[in-house]
Amino acid sequence: MEITWMTIIWLLPVAGFGGWLYGRQRNPSSGSSSQGGLHPEYFKGLNYVLNEQPDKAIEVFVKMLEVDSETVETHLALGNLFRRRGEVDRAIRIHQNLIARPNLDREQRALALLELGMDYMKSGLLDRAESLFSELVETGFYSVAAFTELLDIYQQEKDWENAIKIARRLELSSSRSLNEVIAQFYCEQATELQRQGQEKGVHELLKKAINIDGNCVRASLIEASILQKEAKYKQAIRIYKRVEKQDAEYIPEAVSPMLECYRELGKLHEFRNYLHAVVDAHGGITPMIMLTELIAEQDGEEEAMKYITIELKKRPTVRGVDRLIEYALIPAQGKAKDDLMTIKDLTGKLLEDRTIYKCNHCGYDVKSLHWQCPACKNWNTVKPIHGLEGE
Repeated sequence: MEITWMTIIWLLPVAGFGGWLYGRQRNPSSGSSSQGGLHPEYFKGLNYVLNEQPDKAIEVFVKMLEVDSETVETHLALGNLFRRRGEVDRAIRIHQNLIARPNLDREQRALALLELGMDYMKSGLLDRAESLFSELVETGFYSVAAFTELLDIYQQEKDWENAIKIARRLELSSSRSLNEVIAQFYCEQATELQRQGQEKGVHELLKKAINIDGNCVRASLIEASILQKEAKYKQAIRIYKRVEKQDAEYIPEAVSPMLECYRELGKLHEFRNYLHAVVDAHGGITPMIMLTELIAEQDGEEEAMKYITIELKKRPTVRGVDRLIEYALIPAQGKAKDDLMTIKDLTGKLLEDRTIYKCNHCGYDVKSLHWQCPACKNWNTVKPIHGLEGE
């Protein structure tokens, strides 16, 4: 990896300090510059710089900083600088050099282990990083940081069993609850078993998820979908309705499969009443449009058009206007119909390009629901967008 000249410029004063410190250590009683001076290796390194041999210059400057209690922080800072600049190989070399020194105390060595593990994480060497962080937690130093990195590793590797174990240990070290995250790990395991056709194991995992996080919407949706496939529609509806109490923002994810269940039971009038209550309590364009469609199906398009017009005056949305135009097009003729078609094309393009979900933590926009944000990796933060172009 090619090193930048800005790094060399930054290293020159570091090397100068190293030469001065070396002189002080060799002549502790000396206070004059004539006796202390700069170490000859400094000029050797400077010569490499002037001859455009930055790699050799780096080696000289780093070796000048003899590792002791006064220079450990300098080595760590230098390694961190390289890692931030993407020069991970050099960061690894510096931190490995630190760990190999016998004169470090236990805490200093633990910190060097942590930094080396971070280097390996940066370079994608997860197995080496895992080994170092596992060693680090046994020392008793920086355990929260080590457990946090191990948790990240197991999530990347989709090793949910170990992720659950480490999350529990992290809870003890950090004194904060990770129940919401652990519930997601159980859901990940359940989803994997679903793909393998092991439904019995799925139910056990979902029960664990709900037991530790009663507001786990994902567990409810998975459980209800299984019951629906088994034609247990009443039980499925009961679980789907649980979503409203767990997190009302996820209601749009539940109402579509609920419609299928009520239709199978021949009780659409009950679902219509439920949707009325949901729209009045929480709003949301998905349940409102679904209710509009039921009104059109049971009472006719004219009644549906009246209802959606009233609701859009309260909560205007692009999806709502698009659906209103569809109803208005049915009786329209001539120029009025052409004008409506033009507007319909515009709303259609707006809906085609829009994102449906957004992470409440980092603001990342996506078109499909992710239980873990693809950008910031937080769980339970991606939710339906609300407002003019959303719910």
